[in-house]
Amino acid sequence: MITLRPSTPADGARVLQIWRDAVDATHHFLSPEDRLAIDAEVATFLPSAPLELAVDQDNQAIGFMLLNGSHMEALFVDPAHHGAGAGRKLVASALARHPTLTTDVNEQNHQATAFYERLGFVRRGRSERDGQGRAYPLVHLRFSANPAPASSTSRETQ
Repeated sequence: MITLRPSTPADGARVLQIWRDAVDATHHFLSPEDRLAIDAEVATFLPSAPLELAVDQDNQAIGFMLLNGSHMEALFVDPAHHGAGAGRKLVASALARHPTLTTDVNEQNHQATAFYERLGFVRRGRSERDGQGRAYPLVHLRFSANPAPASSTSRETQ
């Protein structure tokens, strides 16, 4: 059974490992140099960030989410637990607090984009570069209880 709880300092190493394993499984588009640089950046803040964890019956973290207000900055699930419902449970928790939840997804991460769209997120824009200015385009998504295709006049760009 998957439950949710806030992270503690003792979870730091585990969440960093989840991030690394998930990125290695889903972000094949990253250059080796960018993968190392991003890892170094993430390692400086992720272990102490205020995360919501999805944990298994042994209280072992199997996924995590980082929220910044109504924007989901990160959602990563251990690849060994993909498809078990941890990601859905984390998103549902965020939506209960923030019905207008937004997130950004690497355009090349088709699996993640499809996951969010199945949950009711709709595309609302695109950026040519990621948040650190690297040439990895982002798709901007927003939850919609009644998804409708975005028109060209309603698209946002960052």
